[in-house]
Amino acid sequence: MRTQVGIVGAGPAGLLLAHLLEREGIESVVLEDRSRRYVEERVRAGLLEQGTADVLERSGVGERMRREGLVHHGIELRFDGASHRIAITDLTGRSIMIYGQQEVVKDLIAARLACGGPILFEVSDVALEGLDAGSPAISATQAGTRIRIECDYIAGCDGTHGVCRGFIPDGVLTHFEREYPFAWLGILAKAPPVSHELIYSRHQRGFALYTMRSPSLTRAYLQCKPDEDLAAWSDRRIWDELHVRLQGGALEEGEIVLRGVTPMRSYVCEPMQYGRLFLAGDAAHIVPPTGAKGLNLAVHDICVLAQALVAAYRGERSLLERYSERCLRRVWRAEHFSWWMTSMLHRFDGDDPFQERLQLAQLEYVTGSRAAATSMAENYAGLPYEEHGR
Repeated sequence: MRTQVGIVGAGPAGLLLAHLLEREGIESVVLEDRSRRYVEERVRAGLLEQGTADVLERSGVGERMRREGLVHHGIELRFDGASHRIAITDLTGRSIMIYGQQEVVKDLIAARLACGGPILFEVSDVALEGLDAGSPAISATQAGTRIRIECDYIAGCDGTHGVCRGFIPDGVLTHFEREYPFAWLGILAKAPPVSHELIYSRHQRGFALYTMRSPSLTRAYLQCKPDEDLAAWSDRRIWDELHVRLQGGALEEGEIVLRGVTPMRSYVCEPMQYGRLFLAGDAAHIVPPTGAKGLNLAVHDICVLAQALVAAYRGERSLLERYSERCLRRVWRAEHFSWWMTSMLHRFDGDDPFQERLQLAQLEYVTGSRAAATSMAENYAGLPYEEHGR
């Protein structure tokens, strides 16, 4: 098989890249180790920055998002039993959109199949070769048959546990990472949301986040231990803890249909490219979910990569050569913001009164200073994308 761009991973990053390239007349093949049903149903991120929503709409896959997504104009910060609103739209002129990652994936798969673009699901034993040559290739097993795809470029969009990064020779990448001493116990419940905006709550018993996925589905998180035993958390215990940590207000309970523990980690590899291989999204960087940046960073990576690939096929390779440089500026800004949000809102083991006072002082400043609130709102809603070619 021969194509122009081989894409490993059918998450939002890989599918969006295929979609953007197809609109420019560039062929691609997408490979995914999971089934179509799995990738369309796995519940992941759900908050889209203004820029991400704009990209989806401009590229022709935003119709259902605009119809079913929930536009938010602010968030709540709760601490010391009081609630404070950060008015994102008033402060920045921008907004955020609640629309599940799995819904973005469904829309992109539908668009891909409508144009006849190939997606090879349930492939295994993916291997890359020729990355530092002019003709790289991807080999994989599908339905018991070994296949080989020759291409001009390869996009590694296969996530933090994917295989692509491992094919970069030792010594090329520099890894930056931080493990956090806590995790999130997340639930999805059949319960109508009681708040029109997200609630971030700092409590002595640990952090809590209240959000939603639709007018009938509530999503919520509780700070927990990284090795938390889910069996120890009955529905009753979860709801009781949410009542306490959210510090007041009504809370509609309902059947919990999904639960899981999400580890907290920061990670960046530099550079995000090697030869003809370009890493994007979680394959290159991870942020703790507090700042809601993971999916949005992936979309920005893909916009930069798609633009660079289009330019390369038109004879200008300088943007491809600067792909890492252009992406990493935003990546490190998001890493800092996510670390800052995480450090301000979570309870650390062995907290002492001094550290607690520092957290409260920061929260009081953010909620009491228009300048500080504006800085938070700008980062939360997403900084504008850089201009073409910068």
